[in-house]
Amino acid sequence: MTAPMARRVNRVFDNVDLGPTATSARSALIIAPGDDVRTDPFLLMGEELVNQPGFDWHPHRGMETVTLVLGGALEHGDSMGNAGVLGPGDVQWMTAGRGVVHREVAARAEHARVIQLWLNLPSARKLVPTGYQDLRAGRHAVHTEAGVLVQVISGETGAARGPAVNQWPVLGVVITLDPKAEYRQVLDGGDRAFAYVIAGGLTIGGRPVRAGQIAWTDPVSGQGDPTTLSLVAADVDEQAKVLLFAGRPIGESVVAHGPFVMNTPAEIVEAYRDFHSGGFGGVPRHTRSPAGT
Repeated sequence: MTAPMARRVNRVFDNVDLGPTATSARSALIIAPGDDVRTDPFLLMGEELVNQPGFDWHPHRGMETVTLVLGGALEHGDSMGNAGVLGPGDVQWMTAGRGVVHREVAARAEHARVIQLWLNLPSARKLVPTGYQDLRAGRHAVHTEAGVLVQVISGETGAARGPAVNQWPVLGVVITLDPKAEYRQVLDGGDRAFAYVIAGGLTIGGRPVRAGQIAWTDPVSGQGDPTTLSLVAADVDEQAKVLLFAGRPIGESVVAHGPFVMNTPAEIVEAYRDFHSGGFGGVPRHTRSPAGT
Protein backbone atom coordinates (compact mmCIF):
# COMPACT_ATOMS: atom_id res chain seq x y z
CA MET A 1 0.00 0.00 0.00
CA THR A 2 1.41 3.40 -0.98
CA ALA A 3 1.58 6.17 1.60
CA PRO A 4 -0.86 9.07 1.23
CA MET A 5 0.42 11.99 -0.81
CA ALA A 6 1.98 14.75 1.29
CA ARG A 7 0.38 18.14 0.82
CA ARG A 8 2.39 21.28 0.20
CA VAL A 9 1.38 24.83 1.01
CA ASN A 10 0.71 26.83 -2.14
CA ARG A 11 0.61 30.32 -0.63
CA VAL A 12 0.83 32.16 2.69
CA PHE A 13 -0.77 35.52 3.49
CA ASP A 14 -0.68 37.90 6.44
CA ASN A 15 -3.99 39.04 7.81
CA VAL A 16 -4.80 42.68 7.01
CA ASP A 17 -5.22 44.92 10.05
CA LEU A 18 -8.18 47.24 9.45
CA GLY A 19 -7.91 48.94 12.83
CA PRO A 20 -10.99 50.10 14.74
CA THR A 21 -14.34 50.13 12.94
CA ALA A 22 -17.88 51.17 13.82
CA THR A 23 -18.59 47.64 15.07
CA SER A 24 -15.20 46.48 16.41
CA ALA A 25 -12.43 47.85 18.56
CA ARG A 26 -10.10 46.04 16.15
CA SER A 27 -10.77 44.24 12.88
CA ALA A 28 -8.51 42.07 10.70
CA LEU A 29 -9.30 40.55 7.30
CA ILE A 30 -7.98 37.00 6.96
CA ILE A 31 -9.73 35.79 3.77
CA ALA A 32 -10.60 38.68 1.49
CA PRO A 33 -13.76 38.39 -0.63
CA GLY A 34 -13.66 38.30 -4.43
CA ASP A 35 -10.92 35.71 -5.05
CA ASP A 36 -13.46 32.90 -5.24
CA VAL A 37 -11.53 30.67 -7.66
CA ARG A 38 -8.63 30.36 -5.21
CA THR A 39 -10.68 30.20 -1.97
CA ASP A 40 -13.76 28.14 -3.05
CA PRO A 41 -15.74 26.96 -1.03
CA PHE A 42 -14.63 29.59 1.52
CA LEU A 43 -15.82 33.14 0.91
CA LEU A 44 -14.57 35.41 3.65
CA MET A 45 -12.97 35.28 7.10
CA GLY A 46 -12.16 37.96 9.63
CA GLU A 47 -11.05 38.37 13.22
CA GLU A 48 -12.90 40.93 15.32
CA LEU A 49 -12.63 42.43 18.76
CA VAL A 50 -16.35 43.12 19.01
CA ASN A 51 -17.51 45.94 21.26
CA GLN A 52 -20.71 47.96 21.48
CA PRO A 53 -22.79 48.29 19.39
CA GLY A 54 -21.34 45.24 17.60
CA PHE A 55 -23.01 43.80 14.52
CA ASP A 56 -26.60 44.92 15.01
CA TRP A 57 -29.58 43.40 13.19
CA HIS A 58 -28.70 42.48 9.59
CA PRO A 59 -29.80 39.83 7.05
CA HIS A 60 -28.07 36.92 5.27
CA ARG A 61 -29.02 34.52 2.49
CA GLY A 62 -27.31 31.77 0.50
CA MET A 63 -24.41 30.88 2.81
CA GLU A 64 -23.37 29.64 6.24
CA THR A 65 -21.40 31.43 8.94
CA VAL A 66 -19.07 29.77 11.44
CA THR A 67 -18.10 31.92 14.44
CA LEU A 68 -15.40 30.83 16.91
CA VAL A 69 -15.19 32.77 20.17
CA LEU A 70 -11.58 33.17 21.32
CA GLY A 71 -12.26 35.39 24.32
CA GLY A 72 -14.97 37.37 26.08
CA ALA A 73 -18.69 36.76 25.60
CA LEU A 74 -20.65 37.06 22.35
CA GLU A 75 -24.42 37.44 22.38
CA HIS A 76 -26.51 36.18 19.47
CA GLY A 77 -30.14 36.69 18.53
CA ASP A 78 -32.02 35.93 15.32
CA SER A 79 -35.38 35.98 13.56
CA MET A 80 -35.79 32.25 14.19
CA GLY A 81 -36.10 32.98 17.91
CA ASN A 82 -32.64 31.73 18.88
CA ALA A 83 -30.79 33.72 21.54
CA GLY A 84 -27.83 33.06 23.77
CA VAL A 85 -24.33 33.92 24.87
CA LEU A 86 -21.20 32.14 23.67
CA GLY A 87 -17.94 32.01 25.63
CA PRO A 88 -14.32 31.09 24.86
CA GLY A 89 -14.03 27.96 22.72
CA ASP A 90 -17.71 27.96 21.77
CA VAL A 91 -18.68 27.89 18.09
CA GLN A 92 -21.82 29.22 16.43
CA TRP A 93 -22.80 27.56 13.14
CA MET A 94 -25.59 29.38 11.31
CA THR A 95 -27.20 28.30 8.04
CA ALA A 96 -28.63 31.45 6.48
CA GLY A 97 -30.22 29.47 3.65
CA ARG A 98 -33.37 31.16 2.35
CA GLY A 99 -32.98 34.07 4.74
CA VAL A 100 -32.38 35.11 8.34
CA VAL A 101 -31.99 38.35 10.29
CA HIS A 102 -29.59 38.24 13.23
CA ARG A 103 -27.23 40.22 15.40
CA GLU A 104 -23.92 39.59 17.19
CA VAL A 105 -22.84 41.86 20.01
CA ALA A 106 -20.47 41.76 22.96
CA ALA A 107 -22.46 40.60 25.99
CA ARG A 108 -22.54 42.62 29.21
CA ALA A 109 -20.90 45.63 27.52
CA GLU A 110 -17.59 43.74 27.28
CA HIS A 111 -15.40 42.86 24.30
CA ALA A 112 -15.58 39.56 22.45
CA ARG A 113 -12.67 38.31 20.35
CA VAL A 114 -14.06 36.19 17.51
CA ILE A 115 -13.14 34.67 14.17
CA GLN A 116 -15.96 34.38 11.65
CA LEU A 117 -15.84 32.33 8.44
CA TRP A 118 -18.36 32.52 5.59
CA LEU A 119 -18.99 29.23 3.78
CA ASN A 120 -20.54 29.13 0.33
CA LEU A 121 -23.47 26.86 -0.55
CA PRO A 122 -24.12 25.20 -3.92
CA SER A 123 -27.02 26.55 -5.98
CA ALA A 124 -29.20 23.56 -5.10
CA ARG A 125 -28.80 24.37 -1.38
CA LYS A 126 -28.92 28.18 -1.42
CA LEU A 127 -32.52 28.34 -0.21
CA VAL A 128 -32.53 25.54 2.36
CA PRO A 129 -34.41 26.23 5.62
CA THR A 130 -32.46 28.43 8.01
CA GLY A 131 -30.71 26.75 10.91
CA TYR A 132 -28.68 27.54 14.01
CA GLN A 133 -26.31 25.43 16.11
CA ASP A 134 -24.54 26.28 19.37
CA LEU A 135 -21.47 24.03 19.50
CA ARG A 136 -20.21 24.36 23.05
CA ALA A 137 -16.52 23.95 23.81
CA GLY A 138 -16.93 21.01 26.16
CA ARG A 139 -19.00 19.08 23.62
CA HIS A 140 -16.61 19.10 20.67
CA ALA A 141 -15.25 15.74 19.62
CA VAL A 142 -11.58 15.36 20.52
CA HIS A 143 -8.66 13.53 18.93
CA THR A 144 -5.37 13.37 20.82
CA GLU A 145 -1.82 12.35 20.03
CA ALA A 146 1.45 12.97 21.89
CA GLY A 147 1.62 16.73 22.43
CA VAL A 148 -1.39 17.35 20.17
CA LEU A 149 -5.04 18.16 20.87
CA VAL A 150 -7.47 18.28 17.95
CA GLN A 151 -10.94 19.69 18.69
CA VAL A 152 -13.25 18.58 15.90
CA ILE A 153 -16.03 21.02 15.06
CA SER A 154 -17.10 19.53 11.73
CA GLY A 155 -16.25 16.38 9.79
CA GLU A 156 -14.03 13.56 11.00
CA THR A 157 -10.50 13.18 12.32
CA GLY A 158 -9.45 9.70 13.37
CA ALA A 159 -12.38 8.26 15.31
CA ALA A 160 -13.66 11.71 16.32
CA ARG A 161 -16.64 13.21 14.50
CA GLY A 162 -17.59 16.85 14.99
CA PRO A 163 -21.11 17.87 16.06
CA ALA A 164 -21.84 20.35 13.25
CA VAL A 165 -24.60 19.54 10.77
CA ASN A 166 -23.46 20.78 7.35
CA GLN A 167 -25.17 21.78 4.13
CA TRP A 168 -21.83 21.36 2.30
CA PRO A 169 -19.40 18.88 3.84
CA VAL A 170 -16.31 20.50 5.36
CA LEU A 171 -13.70 19.52 7.89
CA GLY A 172 -13.27 22.08 10.67
CA VAL A 173 -10.79 21.59 13.53
CA VAL A 174 -8.80 23.57 16.07
CA ILE A 175 -5.35 22.05 16.58
CA THR A 176 -3.17 22.81 19.61
CA LEU A 177 0.45 21.60 19.53
CA ASP A 178 3.03 21.61 22.28
CA PRO A 179 6.48 22.96 21.36
CA LYS A 180 8.21 20.68 18.80
CA ALA A 181 5.12 18.45 18.53
CA GLU A 182 4.27 17.03 15.09
CA TYR A 183 0.90 16.16 13.60
CA ARG A 184 -0.38 15.01 10.21
CA GLN A 185 -3.91 15.97 9.29
CA VAL A 186 -5.57 13.64 6.78
CA LEU A 187 -7.31 15.55 3.98
CA ASP A 188 -9.32 14.43 1.00
CA GLY A 189 -7.23 14.91 -2.14
CA GLY A 190 -10.03 16.84 -3.84
CA ASP A 191 -10.40 19.36 -1.00
CA ARG A 192 -8.98 22.83 -0.67
CA ALA A 193 -7.77 23.63 2.84
CA PHE A 194 -6.48 26.56 4.84
CA ALA A 195 -4.69 26.73 8.17
CA TYR A 196 -4.88 29.99 10.11
CA VAL A 197 -2.40 30.36 12.97
CA ILE A 198 -4.14 31.85 16.00
CA ALA A 199 -1.10 31.66 18.30
CA GLY A 200 2.52 30.56 18.17
CA GLY A 201 4.49 29.47 15.14
CA LEU A 202 4.98 26.26 13.21
CA THR A 203 5.90 24.70 9.90
CA ILE A 204 2.92 23.69 7.77
CA GLY A 205 3.45 21.63 4.64
CA GLY A 206 7.12 22.61 4.68
CA ARG A 207 6.47 26.37 5.02
CA PRO A 208 7.03 28.45 8.17
CA VAL A 209 3.80 30.14 9.29
CA ARG A 210 3.35 32.41 12.30
CA ALA A 211 0.43 33.86 14.25
CA GLY A 212 -1.75 36.06 12.07
CA GLN A 213 -0.90 34.21 8.85
CA ILE A 214 -3.02 31.87 6.73
CA ALA A 215 -1.58 29.01 4.67
CA TRP A 216 -3.48 27.52 1.71
CA THR A 217 -3.19 24.09 0.10
CA ASP A 218 -5.12 23.44 -3.11
CA PRO A 219 -6.67 20.17 -4.36
CA VAL A 220 -4.03 17.71 -5.55
CA SER A 221 -5.93 14.65 -6.75
CA GLY A 222 -9.36 13.14 -7.26
CA GLN A 223 -12.10 13.18 -4.66
CA GLY A 224 -11.65 10.36 -2.15
CA ASP A 225 -7.86 10.08 -2.38
CA PRO A 226 -6.26 10.47 1.07
CA THR A 227 -3.51 13.04 1.50
CA THR A 228 -1.75 14.43 4.58
CA LEU A 229 -0.79 17.92 5.69
CA SER A 230 2.09 18.07 8.17
CA LEU A 231 2.19 20.53 11.07
CA VAL A 232 5.33 20.86 13.20
CA ALA A 233 5.33 23.29 16.12
CA ALA A 234 8.30 25.57 16.64
CA ASP A 235 10.88 24.91 19.35
CA VAL A 236 9.71 27.76 21.61
CA ASP A 237 8.14 28.11 25.03
CA GLU A 238 4.55 28.41 23.84
CA GLN A 239 1.94 26.22 22.22
CA ALA A 240 0.85 26.67 18.63
CA LYS A 241 -2.88 26.97 17.94
CA VAL A 242 -4.29 26.56 14.44
CA LEU A 243 -7.75 26.78 12.89
CA LEU A 244 -7.92 24.36 9.93
CA PHE A 245 -10.79 23.99 7.48
CA ALA A 246 -11.03 21.88 4.33
CA GLY A 247 -13.76 21.37 1.75
CA ARG A 248 -14.34 20.45 -1.87
CA PRO A 249 -14.62 23.44 -4.23
CA ILE A 250 -18.18 24.00 -5.41
CA GLY A 251 -17.12 25.34 -8.81
CA GLU A 252 -20.12 27.61 -9.42
CA SER A 253 -20.37 31.33 -10.14
CA VAL A 254 -20.47 33.56 -7.06
CA VAL A 255 -22.41 36.82 -7.03
CA ALA A 256 -22.20 38.53 -3.65
CA HIS A 257 -23.67 41.84 -2.57
CA GLY A 258 -23.49 42.89 1.06
CA PRO A 259 -24.82 40.05 3.22
CA PHE A 260 -26.22 37.96 0.33
CA VAL A 261 -24.29 35.31 -1.64
CA MET A 262 -26.05 33.90 -4.70
CA ASN A 263 -25.21 32.71 -8.23
CA THR A 264 -26.75 35.46 -10.41
CA PRO A 265 -27.47 39.21 -10.13
CA ALA A 266 -31.20 38.46 -10.49
CA GLU A 267 -31.04 36.28 -7.36
CA ILE A 268 -29.44 39.17 -5.44
CA VAL A 269 -32.31 41.47 -6.49
CA GLU A 270 -34.76 38.80 -5.36
CA ALA A 271 -32.98 38.48 -1.99
CA TYR A 272 -33.30 42.22 -1.32
CA ARG A 273 -36.95 42.15 -2.37
CA ASP A 274 -37.73 39.21 -0.09
CA PHE A 275 -35.90 40.82 2.82
CA HIS A 276 -37.63 44.19 2.49
CA SER A 277 -41.03 42.50 2.17
CA GLY A 278 -40.53 40.67 5.47
CA GLY A 279 -39.74 37.27 3.99
CA PHE A 280 -36.78 36.75 6.35
CA GLY A 281 -38.90 37.11 9.47
CA GLY A 282 -39.07 39.96 11.93
CA VAL A 283 -36.65 41.22 14.54
CA PRO A 284 -37.62 39.73 17.92
CA ARG A 285 -38.67 42.11 20.67
CA HIS A 286 -36.30 40.51 23.17
CA THR A 287 -33.19 38.38 23.26
CA ARG A 288 -31.82 36.62 26.32
CA SER A 289 -29.36 39.41 27.19
CA PRO A 290 -30.24 42.86 25.76
CA ALA A 291 -27.19 44.68 24.41
CA GLY A 292 -25.37 46.77 26.97
CA THR A 293 -26.50 44.84 30.04
